[in-house]
Amino acid sequence: MAERNPETHVIDFRAAEQLLAARDPRGAVKLLDSVIAEHPENTAARLLRARAFFAAAQLRPAQLEFELVLEREPDNAFAHFALARTLQRSGQDARATRHFRLAAALDPRPEYVRAAGFGTED
Repeated sequence: MAERNPETHVIDFRAAEQLLAARDPRGAVKLLDSVIAEHPENTAARLLRARAFFAAAQLRPAQLEFELVLEREPDNAFAHFALARTLQRSGQDARATRHFRLAAALDPRPEYVRAAGFGTED
């Protein structure tokens, strides 16, 4: 096996982004596993792996990764939104609502605001 180095991890990260974009989330997870094993503090790699787990319908691993990202970056609106979507898909609606609202409060993007139920006309 070839020696792993920081440049290899960057290449693997970029390749994982491409695999996820090409709808191969399991391939992305496989590449990211080695990156995260060497760099467990890398929040970007963890966020990408969480997205890949979600895309592969591996909701529990996705939830755990999104929660870890939020422990490190509690003001990451995207991570709140993605965690909320993950919780919603796994039937945890009350927890999902809380994270949808946090995402919208941190970043008032239209999709976050809609998901949180803010600004809807009655």
